[in-house]
Amino acid sequence: MKKIHFKIERRRRVSLHPVFILGYIFFCFSLFLILSHSQKLTSPPSPETEPPGTALQDHPPPPPSWEVKEIIVQEGQTISDILGTFGFTPGEIYKLRQQVKPTYDLARIIAGRKIKFFLDKKGQVHSFEYQTDEEQFLRVTSEQEKFRAELLPLPYEIKTRMIFGTIEDNLIDSINRQGEKDFLALALAEIFAWDIDFYMDLRRGDTYKIVFEKKYLDGNFVSYGPILAAEFTNQGQTFQAFRYTYPDTGKSDYFTYEGQSLRKEFLKSPIKFARITSRFSYSRLHPIRKVYRPHYGVDYAARIGTPVQATADGVVTFIGWNGASGRMIRLRHKNGYETLYLHLRGYAAGVKKGARVQGGQIIGYVGASGEATGPHLDYRIKYRGKYINPLAWRFRPVQPIRSEFLADFQKKAQKYLFCFRINDFFWGFFQRTLFFLALIA
Repeated sequence: MKKIHFKIERRRRVSLHPVFILGYIFFCFSLFLILSHSQKLTSPPSPETEPPGTALQDHPPPPPSWEVKEIIVQEGQTISDILGTFGFTPGEIYKLRQQVKPTYDLARIIAGRKIKFFLDKKGQVHSFEYQTDEEQFLRVTSEQEKFRAELLPLPYEIKTRMIFGTIEDNLIDSINRQGEKDFLALALAEIFAWDIDFYMDLRRGDTYKIVFEKKYLDGNFVSYGPILAAEFTNQGQTFQAFRYTYPDTGKSDYFTYEGQSLRKEFLKSPIKFARITSRFSYSRLHPIRKVYRPHYGVDYAARIGTPVQATADGVVTFIGWNGASGRMIRLRHKNGYETLYLHLRGYAAGVKKGARVQGGQIIGYVGASGEATGPHLDYRIKYRGKYINPLAWRFRPVQPIRSEFLADFQKKAQKYLFCFRINDFFWGFFQRTLFFLALIA
């Protein structure tokens, strides 16, 4: 059916096509306006988690009638250099820095970022603002010969968006064709990484749907928020994920509609978004020794210095040089599992024999130590003393969603399911209509 649709669209342009396309797009847009609005109505901000912008309402910026000057911090420039251009004396600069330091050390300003100065009618600085990181900014205000400093949340505008698409070559290219950036594709791949190998399992014609947040500042796109819901059909099998944040702890995770976690007891990979160059095998040609012998691990190609994470909670039982394996770390985990990380360049601070580490914690860095033709990580797992294939082994899921929150979770997930099914119905209707028009044309 998809091949027929492709040929019809290319070979004959029926005049009604644009009408159907515009109608379909309008429907999806309207549906998600309703979806976004319902989120705001059903999910009011809790008093414990103050939404961005609240602090700005309590402490409004200087009146817009004041003159505003923006300074871009140059390489090697200090706050003293900048304040000096506004007439501050060395004594005033020292006083300002000392009074602001408990809130933020102005010695940490970064080249390339802006500082916005607000000047009164006499040209004197009333206040200035500096973005300290991606979540907040510093505001310094002059008040009766003193300076008051506060860190405030950036007034992001959060927009909920949905895209759906079909794989032609790879996931990143497909997402890019939707007008979105690589990071969204990587975030989607990370959610489904336990069930889909996005380097080997993808097929032309696989489909996906994603509901996600985008963050804007002053009308400009800044970054992506979390993926709220996603559906991926790979080789005819459909996987779903719905994000849920526990009201009592604030922790978030992804679950199936039935409440099962998408995560397993071990992380899928010790390196995020790495490319697999060699898999578990009982007979592989050794790249250096040129003989066939077992390869009991999975090789991940990555740049030297790429962080390596522990794939589960465990205890360090070995750290050091191990012959052809180079610099290596071995971890012992519960239920008879061990993991090994080979050819490292170095180890993370605090990682030593006997130390306890958590899943996801950085324990070392990719290198090419020992017998290695280039920088990569050789990752291995043992179960009850025997090597197992990390990519084929069926690890148990972590704890499902807590039973007392299952009903609330499914209530929230239902609106995303409804949206996915409406999308399927109208897109199917659109395709059938085009097919019918082609037959009667």
